[in-house]
Amino acid sequence: MSSFKDLRIVDNFYQTSAFFPMPTVSISTLAEDGSTTIGSYSLCFPYYIAGKARYAMLLECRNSSNTAQNILRTGKCALNFLEDDPRTFKEIVRLGFPGEGAKEKMKDNHWRLEKGLAEGERPLVVSDAFQVFECTWDDRLENAYEDRARIGQLEGVEPPYRDFNGITSKFGCHFILNIDKILMKEKYYDAIVNGVRSRDFPKVPVDYGYRDSTNFWYTRFSKARPEPIPAGKEADLQSVVYAANRLDSEIKFTEEACAQLVRVPRVFLKLVLNGCLDWARQNGVTLITAEHMKIINDKRNKEKRGK
Repeated sequence: MSSFKDLRIVDNFYQTSAFFPMPTVSISTLAEDGSTTIGSYSLCFPYYIAGKARYAMLLECRNSSNTAQNILRTGKCALNFLEDDPRTFKEIVRLGFPGEGAKEKMKDNHWRLEKGLAEGERPLVVSDAFQVFECTWDDRLENAYEDRARIGQLEGVEPPYRDFNGITSKFGCHFILNIDKILMKEKYYDAIVNGVRSRDFPKVPVDYGYRDSTNFWYTRFSKARPEPIPAGKEADLQSVVYAANRLDSEIKFTEEACAQLVRVPRVFLKLVLNGCLDWARQNGVTLITAEHMKIINDKRNKEKRGK
């Protein structure tokens, strides 16, 4: 006999039929008058993460929301990530409550806004955010740009619908948002570039959505806890040496260089090694040493800094 009960799956199953932890993102967009308006969302997740010429997020929302209507019209938005504070989360909940117009919602806005770093006409970003993704909707996918003709249909949109980008149902929208810029406050920028410690993590809240007609539930941040890689999960040095030195007939790795890669998960090892080979070819190196690995790592850190 199963120890579980079979719970019926209904609309908004992630909060009505499950306990599903989600991020908290306040999304700024441009209203028709050019002003910045903000809506709070949780169904916003990484989409393109590697292997493409771009990186992207996926946003799911009501197609009648101010945010959806503004993205359909302008294609621009900023994803603002805020830290855990009771007053901040109270404002997040207020800005996430549906039914108010942009002007009505923003007249009581408590947050400071500033211009971001991406070019062109963009919504302002939240100054109090610890990080911001400035994004552009990829409306080429599924010819989703055609949905601009259906802006203003706030009581529900009739078919046809897109599968994954644009208006996807009578009341729903999916947006694939290419990331143009990642803005990071200096404290957290330094942590990512120079090495993260437990105390360096931002206090990020996790929410569970509307659980009833009274409350919006979320978990306060306590402390990030490191968990070391289990003993024995590091790759054997000789297996790394073997893998490294069979990829290219001319470029080889020293054991000291390979020793710096034993903690790379095996599934990513070939990708990392090929990155090292690309650097070696560009710099005329035929034997990659530990010193070269340091240069490669420094180059990666500089790329993080945007230099």
